[in-house]
Amino acid sequence: MSRFLSVAATAALVVAVSAGSAFAQDFRALARQDLQRAHDELAANHPAPAVPGAASQGFRAWLDTGLQEALALAPRVNSGDSHAYLLRFYAGGFRDSNIRVSPTFEGMGPFFGISWPGFTTGWRNGRYVVTYVKPGARGTPRVGDVVVECNAMPIEEFARAKLDRWEGNLDTEAGRVTSAPYLMWNRNNPLTAGMPSQCSFQSGRGRPRDLPIRPMPLVAGDLEAAYRATVYMPPATPLGVETINGRPWLHVHSFADSAGWAAFNNAVEQQVASLRGPLGFVLDLRAASGSGENSSTARGYGLANRIWTPEFTVSRQPAAGDITYRATQGNRDWYAGALARMEADPYFVQESMSVIVQTREIVAAFDAAFAARQPTFTLAGRPAVADTGAANPVQGPVIVLVDAGCSGGCLDTLDLLSKLPNVRIAGSTTATDSIFVEPTVERLPSNYSDLSYGHKAWTSRPRANNQPYTPAPGLTYTGNPADEAAVRAWVGTLFQ
Repeated sequence: MSRFLSVAATAALVVAVSAGSAFAQDFRALARQDLQRAHDELAANHPAPAVPGAASQGFRAWLDTGLQEALALAPRVNSGDSHAYLLRFYAGGFRDSNIRVSPTFEGMGPFFGISWPGFTTGWRNGRYVVTYVKPGARGTPRVGDVVVECNAMPIEEFARAKLDRWEGNLDTEAGRVTSAPYLMWNRNNPLTAGMPSQCSFQSGRGRPRDLPIRPMPLVAGDLEAAYRATVYMPPATPLGVETINGRPWLHVHSFADSAGWAAFNNAVEQQVASLRGPLGFVLDLRAASGSGENSSTARGYGLANRIWTPEFTVSRQPAAGDITYRATQGNRDWYAGALARMEADPYFVQESMSVIVQTREIVAAFDAAFAARQPTFTLAGRPAVADTGAANPVQGPVIVLVDAGCSGGCLDTLDLLSKLPNVRIAGSTTATDSIFVEPTVERLPSNYSDLSYGHKAWTSRPRANNQPYTPAPGLTYTGNPADEAAVRAWVGTLFQ
């Protein structure tokens, strides 16, 4: 559904009913309905209630409590966008990156706002710092000033109330980074604060000074320029090969299947001699998101195999280990439906019979668990492979550059790359992901949102639940992540 259509539908409903409150009431009802359905679906089929351990505690604590908090806010929902915000709030409270509620219409996007004060903040070294001031703006703090408080609230308290679960997970470094520009913006979320009226800023070691925060007229491009000056944004072409300072620099800023992998892999194969040479290379995984139906962890493993060879990487790939399934009819139906689609596709039958066989085994395991009245069952995944003794074909050092945008399939790829010799992970802390994997997607009753969640538990994953990759101190970039020249110069020093 397009954003234009949602706006048009809004206008039609307001005209038809004539009472302004009727439209808001309609979205309030839709929000309540979708919240309840999301709750019921997760309660019935998500693995967490049946899997012991710390990874499930947050789910159990939030499932009912979060529903009540969200329902209490439903009377303030007055549009499709605020409906999306409220569903995002409920999903975000699980602190599970694989539980998401996404609008089915074109959302606001990262550069949206209805007002701003002419400056923007970023998350820098554990503080909210002014990162951008519009040229010519008056009465604003200076770039580099630290935000101390807003609306007489300590900045941590203010940020939690305004951003946490609405714009990102402030329990994570990545969530802080990507949501920080919105600290001063009004994103048209009626469920939380807009622009603050007054904030206190500290310059260097001086005493904090109070400044009134006044809205500045928005000009097209203002918010995009401010965001891009604060948070690294990937190029329009996410995959590519470049030579910088005599070394190959591989750009992998997406794990989406549609990113253009055929041409990129061909370019990698043509330069494999340089990649394996003594000078080393850079593998740039900044903003390399990879989750959902249209992305594949296999892309990262395929790239590693092209550079290091499958014979070398196979023994270093993390074992799949045990996978725990919650034995519910809904989960069985999902696998049975997937199996039917696979078997009906002649090409898939020809090319991927092993996947079909595996899925048949999973469906049969569901039936066996039902017969035995077992709430869960566990299947063993691919075991670890013994070292083949193959020599490392890559002679030089390898820098893998990451940031807060590295998520999903990017993290799975790091699970392999981090075990390869002469590989160093550099940059800034990545996103996190949960052990509840392989998302299933369900349309919610309003038709405005889709619920997705991981419906099996990777209980033996070596990397703990919600654990990011954090570069070592000497490999941590502390400068402006949006200053590409500075980033490249810094990466160059890592090879010295």
